[in-house]
Amino acid sequence: MTTTITRQLLRLATAGSVDDGKSTLIGRLLHDTGSLPTDHLDSVTDEDGVADLAALSDGLRAEREQGITIDVAYRFFSTPTRSYVLADTPGHERYTRNMFTGASNAHVAVLLVDARTGVLRQTRRHARIAALLGVPNLVAVVNKIDLVDFDEARFAQVQEELRALARQVGREDVLAIPVSAKAGDNVVTRSENTAWYDGPTLLEYLEGVELHAPATRTEELRLPVQWVSRPDPQNRRRYTGRISAGTLSVGDEVVVLPSGSKSTVIGLDTLDEGRITAVAPLSVSVELADDIDVGRGDVLVSGGTQAHLPVLARELDATICWLSNTPLRAGDRIALKHTSRTVRATVQELHTRLDPETLDEQDSPVELGLNDIGTVTLRTSSVVVADTYDHNRDSGAFILIDEQSNDTVGAGTILEPRVVVPGEQTRNDIKWHPSSLERQRRWASTTQKGATIWLTGLPASGKSTVAVAVERALVEAGRTAYLLDGDNVRHGISDDLGFSPGDRAENIRRVGHLTRLFADAGVVAIASMVSPLRSDRAIARALNEAAGLTFLEVAVTTPVEECERRDPKGLYARARSGELKGLTGIDAPYETPEAPDLAFDTTGADISELVERVIALLEERETAQT
Repeated sequence: MTTTITRQLLRLATAGSVDDGKSTLIGRLLHDTGSLPTDHLDSVTDEDGVADLAALSDGLRAEREQGITIDVAYRFFSTPTRSYVLADTPGHERYTRNMFTGASNAHVAVLLVDARTGVLRQTRRHARIAALLGVPNLVAVVNKIDLVDFDEARFAQVQEELRALARQVGREDVLAIPVSAKAGDNVVTRSENTAWYDGPTLLEYLEGVELHAPATRTEELRLPVQWVSRPDPQNRRRYTGRISAGTLSVGDEVVVLPSGSKSTVIGLDTLDEGRITAVAPLSVSVELADDIDVGRGDVLVSGGTQAHLPVLARELDATICWLSNTPLRAGDRIALKHTSRTVRATVQELHTRLDPETLDEQDSPVELGLNDIGTVTLRTSSVVVADTYDHNRDSGAFILIDEQSNDTVGAGTILEPRVVVPGEQTRNDIKWHPSSLERQRRWASTTQKGATIWLTGLPASGKSTVAVAVERALVEAGRTAYLLDGDNVRHGISDDLGFSPGDRAENIRRVGHLTRLFADAGVVAIASMVSPLRSDRAIARALNEAAGLTFLEVAVTTPVEECERRDPKGLYARARSGELKGLTGIDAPYETPEAPDLAFDTTGADISELVERVIALLEERETAQT
């Protein structure tokens, strides 16, 4: 009977300065563990039978020509008890950003130091990155010990530098191993040249590292949905993704975030026939008992009473490594990819920048440049289902993407995710400053009174037609009026927003503030917005009424059948064909106003008559306020 040996998988990343010997060390590990194909070894062996160990891991032509590592090179080797995935990350300062890639999911960071030069700027930077990324284990390899004649005193000096560095980055201590990667001393086999060293070889250390599986409690479940499929019309939809924490079993109650919909798992597919329980980090396909709305970017979490839930965050305090030549500044807008969801984000504030020489934090930097590490606050356009990075390395991390070039320009870890309700949060650090010119005096001098007319209704209900006519009638009557059309707003102040529920709410909040400012200045602000949710429209009303300004909610109640018959932009046709998702009235809700100031149906109506009704109500309310 054949016994199958299951090896544990350990991921490690090497880091250090240029010419510290990382590639040679990796080549030595591959060579001495017998993990090299014969043809690969032959291709880097010269006529004298000497192998160029560094060339075994330098896969790019440019790397071989320059003798440096540019990209992250992944290599694999194994022992009887473990399999290893090794990331050789660049040492050159220009490519520091790739350290984030290589160490993002590592169990061990191997920090190389040249015995002759000791701890350098890049050594500090890489140690700090490893600490920020929460790499559980840090080991230092003091390489090229043969070039200082295996001097114990020199090793002790470098070891003390490394211990001081470890304390700076929040580690109690760090194991230092004297190594000659080129000759093989203390890499896989113990060296007779370092009789004064009684610690483990590098491979012995790696073999002894304790590995801890991701959280296995059901209450910690995190399953970001990457793909929604329906194998055939007779079967329910399946939701596929990789479990980043927790367990999931048939029969478990789950909650879909950010919507909050609940259901029960009735089927799991992990390619293991008959499996009814899946654990992190397996990829699974889930079938739910209820036909609820679940899409890519949603997250399945435990529906149990003891569940540890993530934060439905709109604001993130984070540590980022900036990867672009174009500096990052406060106010910049950028795409943020978090698990399988991508949202737009605005840089609210730059808090600190890390000094790579001293590892001190510099407060309130003007910008973050290439390879800079700093802490920032980001405000997202819609909800991010987030954890802190120290709790979950998947749901606590993100990348930043330039929307124009689609380049990855930053990588970050979440320090604190916060819930922010648009329109409801208070700011204690800023106060509203009323104009030094009293409103009534302004209005009397200009003979203009301000107000807001808010038209809401389904797409193609006739809102804009009425709004345009109202604006024209008011202006022709000698009043100052301005139409804030939904499409026009999205060309300007809301061009960073999409059409997710969170983005739509933020768009209405912004327009509500605009109408308040216009009305305060004596302008009749006319907003023509679908604004499907009562709660969003209530925010706009509250903003105006809190300032003592007239606010009219006009409900355009044209039935969806008539709107679909008109369909001037072809939206309904696209929604019916499945090309357009989330159209209000088709597959997104519209909450009819419960007590509008005015309501009418534009089907077959005389627009001029409707305009007269709107203006008559406006004048009535203004007279009542006089």
